[in-house]
Amino acid sequence: MGRINLIVAALLMLSAISLVTSRYQSRQLFVELGRDQAQARDLETNWRRLQLDRAELARNARVDVIARDGLKMIPIVPDRTLYLNQAPAQAAGGAQ
Repeated sequence: MGRINLIVAALLMLSAISLVTSRYQSRQLFVELGRDQAQARDLETNWRRLQLDRAELARNARVDVIARDGLKMIPIVPDRTLYLNQAPAQAAGGAQ
């Protein structure tokens, strides 16, 4: 009978240790999940900010101001346009 009690006590101890270990791992995973969710929110916020920045940088009015003021470009007008005519390219292989 003493041996059975010893076996039962050992099984109970192993069960208790297993329970404590699983709860510890569960808490660790919960903390990691919280960190990952916070990082996901930060990444989402940064993504939205980058999309707004890209849209602002690509606005036609902004590009026009930079072209005129910064690069000293002028708008296209027909009287300042030069058209070049190019002869059609010959087919490869010498066929005429």
